[in-house]
Order: sequence, then C-alpha cells, then structure tokens
Amino acid sequence: MDDQRTLVQTRPLILGAQTVAEYVWRPHLPNTLSPRPFLHPVRTLAGTVVTELMPPDHRHHLGVSLAVPDAGGANFWGGRTYVRDQGSLPLPNHGVQRHHRWEATAPALIAHELHWIGPDGSTLLREHRRIAARPVDHRAWALDFRYTLQNHTPEPLVISSPGVKGRTGAGYGGYFWRAPRGRNAVKILGPGASGAEHLHGSDAPWIALCAADAEPWTLVFIDIAAQRDPWFVRGGDYVGVGPALAWTKPLTAAPGDGPRRRIITVVADGDLAPRAIERLVEAVAASPAPREA
Repeated sequence: MDDQRTLVQTRPLILGAQTVAEYVWRPHLPNTLSPRPFLHPVRTLAGTVVTELMPPDHRHHLGVSLAVPDAGGANFWGGRTYVRDQGSLPLPNHGVQRHHRWEATAPALIAHELHWIGPDGSTLLREHRRIAARPVDHRAWALDFRYTLQNHTPEPLVISSPGVKGRTGAGYGGYFWRAPRGRNAVKILGPGASGAEHLHGSDAPWIALCAADAEPWTLVFIDIAAQRDPWFVRGGDYVGVGPALAWTKPLTAAPGDGPRRRIITVVADGDLAPRAIERLVEAVAASPAPREA
C-alpha cells in the first residue's frame, strides 16, 4: 500500500490561504476504472466535502472528472461497456488519460495537456484542460473547468454513449460530478423546475444540488459553453450531475478537431433557497472571465 501511495501525485487548488480541492493528476487505479485525473476531495469554504471517490455502487466514479464511455471504441468512463441489444458487458477496452505536460500552474490554477490512450497504446485524443478556483462571496467559491478535445487519429473519431446505443436516458459522458448522498435526500433544482425526473435530459442553463444535512451545502452547475449539452442527472440510486456530450446522437470529431466545453460549478455552504441560487448564477455570469493561462 505504501508503494502504491507513492505513485499517486496531486496538486492542491488554493483560494486565499485555503485548500478547496485536491487534483489527483497522476492516480494509481485499476485499469478497469479507466484511470484519469480527478478532483477529490472538493470542499466548501467551511470544509465540508462535496465529492465522493470510488463509492461501492460505482467504483469508477472519481469525484469530479472528465470521462466518456466510448471514444473510438475505447472506454474512458470505467466499468462495463454498453453494447446495443446485449446490455453492459465487461470488455477489455479501457483507456487511460495520461498527463503530458503542464501549461500553467498557480495556487488557484492548473492547466495541462493530457493524452487519451486506447487499449492498444495508441493516442486517440489530445486534451487541453484548465481548472481554476474563483472567489464568489463569503460562503461560496467557483470551480471553473474548461477543456478542449482534439482527435489525434487520421480518421473521424466518434464519441458515443449507452444513450446513443439504445439505453434510454443513459447518454452520460463528459464533465461529471459524483456528489455525496448525505443523511437527507439531496434536492435537485433548476430554473422553474425540481427533481431529476424533470431536469434529466433538459437543456436548463443551470442545475443545483442542495443538501440539508448537519453541514448543509449547495452545488450549482452552470453550463456556459457555446453549445449547451443535455444534463445527465441522478438523485435516486446515487447523486451525480454532468452535461452530456453524446445524449442520443454521437459526436463525431474530424482529425485535429473536437469539442470545447466550459462548466462552472459554484460550491456553497448552506442549503440555499432558489432565489439565492439564482443570485449566485447571476453573480458568476456577470463576473469577468479569468485571464487565459
């Protein structure tokens, strides 16, 4: 175990004098989990942890990560692979995201290039990722996560999902946040709507998770990419949120091309009311974008 721990390498995200998240950029994980960098633990300003790592129900859920279940036939999500008309199967098709080089680092900023390696050792995608911690107010901060994926192969590369292959409502893949369940049910809110049944698959501009626990917290996910993706939302068997790159249709990237996305997640203390959430969204949207690294 000690030898395994020495292989794991992390960088903290520090806002002011406080570490608000740990970024595990070189993890030590089984191949079946599709090893990739992730953020865990992510904390509120009061220190409450709002991510889960390798929970028993889905060992391949890694805090906050960028993961897709099918890119060029490789599984970069972890776990089983959904095959049309056959269901989820344990296939030897797992890929890995490997750090290539740092582009910028600072206490509140991490930017690097990663290579997405398929099971045969070939590079399928190059990624440029930028993660920044931004202050919001006395009770909240924002995780600004943006990425660009570029097809590194000489042919068009297809990004797909179980939803594309016929599994209704399972179009997951992209930026994904696995949140704690908490002792009380986590409320799921959106503009003028509530509940996963109403927000799952929607194109709402934001989704919020609110936990009324002893240490209450609220997460507000704001998709401000040029192209808004449908939301994948879970609140029953587990709690997780992320905008989906390939909901019911595959995303095909030409050589050298691919999706660019930006998601801001507000991490707040307290079980916030809808109007307070709306004010946070307005404040984040009105703030100037951070200077590019």
